[in-house]
Amino acid sequence: MESRRLDYKDGKQMIRVIPKKGEAMGTCATFNRKYICCLVQVLRSVHNCPFECSYCFLQNYLNDGATKSVSDVDALMDEVRARIGREPEKLFRIGTWELGDSLALEEETGQAAKLILAFAGLKNAVLELKTKSCCVDPIIDVDHRGKTVVSWSLNTRHIIRTEEHRTATLEKRLQAMSRTAQAGYLIGLHFDPMILHEGWQAEYKALVQQVFQAVPPDNVAWISIGSLRFNPEMKRKMENNYPDSRLTCAEIVLGDDAKMRYVKPLRVSMYRHILAALKQHISKEILIYLCMERWDVWDKVFGCHPDSPEQLDYLFAESLYQRFGLGGGPPEREFYNEISTTSSFPTPGLFHNL
Repeated sequence: MESRRLDYKDGKQMIRVIPKKGEAMGTCATFNRKYICCLVQVLRSVHNCPFECSYCFLQNYLNDGATKSVSDVDALMDEVRARIGREPEKLFRIGTWELGDSLALEEETGQAAKLILAFAGLKNAVLELKTKSCCVDPIIDVDHRGKTVVSWSLNTRHIIRTEEHRTATLEKRLQAMSRTAQAGYLIGLHFDPMILHEGWQAEYKALVQQVFQAVPPDNVAWISIGSLRFNPEMKRKMENNYPDSRLTCAEIVLGDDAKMRYVKPLRVSMYRHILAALKQHISKEILIYLCMERWDVWDKVFGCHPDSPEQLDYLFAESLYQRFGLGGGPPEREFYNEISTTSSFPTPGLFHNL
């Protein structure tokens, strides 16, 4: 087996099947107490992916750029069962997308289908597979029992064409999303990262309309909104790896989490714009959240904010139980730590009217 270390791009040309080593499950690497995180858990079962997104943080993160897939799903699930078994009263959301695309390698590895089957038998956990691919054929007929959310990272045609190289086109993503919803899967929508470009207002509004022509709102489990962000040291790598990209030319400032972001007024304007477009299509019960934003940005966009990441975690559990019966029973707030009893944040969906 090839053992030399590969750089970010060379590593995309081959897949290494590896055994599970050490702990694979943990908290999302972007967690920061100064920002409101959704507290999703991640299962590091894939490393790197075949796509070439100019803003991808993996080009700055992976020491060995080889594309890897963990072969021992049973070992992964043993760790998952042990972790969720320690807190049976909580509903865990667990995603495989932190270090790679959840479905881009599925035809070669079959890993996602095995995880779907394993999660189908769990009471207090939901699997999230997040992708920019259209590779859903291997999972369409899997008996998921409503315990898997298949999510798409979505962007405008312009951004897909200029910054998300080798990913599925928007049309192919939407076709795959429609087929997956028809197969009974719950769907997650991630409008993240929103990226400033000429005509962005009209393109993001059109994107929302196209999404809900492809998938019924009742199939949507949650929606996230976020904007371009990257570590300062990644700027040079982005410019070297993708010299035609103009992403680093925007007016960007350093945030409290040591990431470069658009200035706050621009981010708020972008979030309000897409939220207004979403309100034209969805019910009030669908939970919409901002990915890694401070409480004051939530207030400017929604008029309120969760008191803590733990409360947002609870609101996910509440929404998923009320809408889809997930979790086995109504979630109790006492099992979601550090939740204030004087929260100003309404139950899922109510902020649509603010």
